[in-house]
Amino acid sequence: MKDGIHPDYHMIKVVMTDGTEYMTRSTWGKEGDEMHLEIDPKSHSAWTGGSQHLVDRGGRVTRFKEKYGFLMGGK
Repeated sequence: MKDGIHPDYHMIKVVMTDGTEYMTRSTWGKEGDEMHLEIDPKSHSAWTGGSQHLVDRGGRVTRFKEKYGFLMGGK
């Protein structure tokens, strides 16, 4: 590997929205910095499933369900 072209890889503390903490290695910040997350897998609907609704209006999802719906117990 070439010298001087790679970022510094060091330990930082990550603080989740619920206050839990863990140590990890990162190129973010500098040694010993704390990263406070605004969203995390325990609270964000992208990971928890949330109350999102799928709006398709006859597009790809509808065509997929018509073609392969029998595999999921439909038709």
